[in-house]
Amino acid sequence: MLKVAVVGASGYTGVELLRLLYCHPEVAVTCITSEQSASRPVADLFPTLRGRYAQVLENLEPVRVAGKADLIFTALPHKAAMEVVPTFLKLGKRVVDLSADYRFCDAAVYEKWYEPHLDPENLKVSVYGLPEVRREKIAGACLVGNPGCYPTSVILGLMPLLKNGLIDPSTIISDSKSGTSGAGRGAKVDNLFCEVNEGFKAYGVGGVHRHIPEIEQELSLLAGERITITFTPHLVPMDRGILSTIYARLTGNHSVAELVELYAGFYGGEPFVRVLPAGNVPSTAHVRGSNFCDIGLSVDSRTGRVIVVSAIDNLVKGAAGQAVQNMNIMYGFPETMGLELLPVFP
Repeated sequence: MLKVAVVGASGYTGVELLRLLYCHPEVAVTCITSEQSASRPVADLFPTLRGRYAQVLENLEPVRVAGKADLIFTALPHKAAMEVVPTFLKLGKRVVDLSADYRFCDAAVYEKWYEPHLDPENLKVSVYGLPEVRREKIAGACLVGNPGCYPTSVILGLMPLLKNGLIDPSTIISDSKSGTSGAGRGAKVDNLFCEVNEGFKAYGVGGVHRHIPEIEQELSLLAGERITITFTPHLVPMDRGILSTIYARLTGNHSVAELVELYAGFYGGEPFVRVLPAGNVPSTAHVRGSNFCDIGLSVDSRTGRVIVVSAIDNLVKGAAGQAVQNMNIMYGFPETMGLELLPVFP
């Protein structure tokens, strides 16, 4: 039985990790921390877990946490993760980090968009944890930087086109929408019910959203050339889900049927990527609560552009589910173990 700790469990990603790990037959959650809610029973903070987790939330003391677990999920804000991850690694533990701290190849890129990096040495050995891209490296990693939610939806949506040279990389535009849980559980005026309900707005407009360099890093590696994209996120008045509508100019004449066949073959062995038949468009309602990424394709023959629509649950494939998927790969478990739950509908 693999002993697991969830560090920073008081947010939406933390509770989603606990929900999924409870269903994992090879895992025992042996430590759960929360600085804000230490000494409170887990079920007091998350009534959905009542009768399933008897633990009391603990303070984050890295050495003590490491003594209780083999693998540690760090569901902490950026900066807070890199303050404790080095200790876990020095003590021989493996880490899946759900912050942005270990997602970048270059510390200078991180520092441009976030702040000075406190652990550049471990950044060099971290593996970007998108299984469909880096499965073999993830298997041997001691540290995995779990991808962001928007980047997961965009990278999976574009990978077959970039790998096959079917689009002009300089023309990529992603128009992405997220439910409010993507902003976290902290009290913020912009996330209050009266601020969000009956509204729909863009934010991070003008190439300033922090997921942009992560998306560009991975798309550039896939394409073998430097890629710069236009990316605009939007806040939708729903709890969870991400829908990305991605546009790019095709380099040749390709029908929807050809592209669907390409995607179906490319992702044929992937357990969590579902390519929809021609004429079908994904919906966040059809992936809710699951680790699936649904992808639909269309071609605008007037403009010569392909339109890729991808849908994920931002808390599952966009965060906790992908983290569990990475854990499965790291320890040789079946990749779908603990993640077999079908989407919740309606």
